[in-house]
Amino acid sequence: MRDAVDLITAHWEVERPDVDVSPMAVIGRITRLSRILEQDLKRFFAGHGLEFWEFDVLATLRRSGGDKGLTAGALNRAAMVTSGAITNRIDRLAAKNLVRRSPCADDRRSVYVQLTPEGRALVDHLLPLHVANEERLLSALTPTDRDHLAALLRTLSIGLDDTTLD
Repeated sequence: MRDAVDLITAHWEVERPDVDVSPMAVIGRITRLSRILEQDLKRFFAGHGLEFWEFDVLATLRRSGGDKGLTAGALNRAAMVTSGAITNRIDRLAAKNLVRRSPCADDRRSVYVQLTPEGRALVDHLLPLHVANEERLLSALTPTDRDHLAALLRTLSIGLDDTTLD
């Protein structure tokens, strides 16, 4: 069975046989799959009254913030967005009573962002549903295939210097 990227690379091989377009087979698929997966995840979270980025922020706090939470700066680095964007995101989640800000006792310039009980309950409710949805999205792959793909993508990620979120 062939996919859209096979067609694209086949056309290039006819039009420009002098150019090795094999990188397109990988990059094209990663790019196309990223869009497909993002659309599906957006649809999934919209069905639960959330934006995908909202769950991402809430899940980041749940898995790494503990009761203390994370500073806005640490959350900003974990979310990989601008400081203005994270401020806006925190404001929107606070308006929904899913997070709260607490002053840092050690540094008055810093603020901790914490899950509210409602935010924690929402993440805890959605996490198994989200994982089940991801399981569905990966159903074409065997567990061994997934392990191999994850290892290859990790190698590529490290090769592109995407090694830490701190």
